[in-house]
Amino acid sequence: MKITDILNNVFRPPKTLKKTRIKLYNTLTLPVLLCGSKTWTVKTRDARRITAAEMKYMRRTAGYTWTDYKTNTQITKKLKITQILDKLLEYKRNWIEHVNRMPHNRLRRVIKHYSPTGRRNHGRPLKRLLDT
Repeated sequence: MKITDILNNVFRPPKTLKKTRIKLYNTLTLPVLLCGSKTWTVKTRDARRITAAEMKYMRRTAGYTWTDYKTNTQITKKLKITQILDKLLEYKRNWIEHVNRMPHNRLRRVIKHYSPTGRRNHGRPLKRLLDT
């Protein structure tokens, strides 16, 4: 079962206050959704899924259903929170700045600035690592 489903079932809006649900979201859900996000390559599909998981919880917190036609920005302004993708990009920026401050001989910095030499083979890339 997904963490947002668990939180929605356990902490239903009539039973708990919005303030309490937002605190639970910040302490329980955000760390799970952003675990390891510093090094992710976030694609459009991933961004949509992360935003959908966040907004599923936030819509219930705000007291809306998906048929109320409220945009994600309207809901985040009402609840006074920042969207999860903004936090994810901030985490990534902080990580890149941290790596850039490292000494030049550290492995993470060497890998970040690595550029392969040589040329690729002609034709379609191989599908598996074992094909090489």
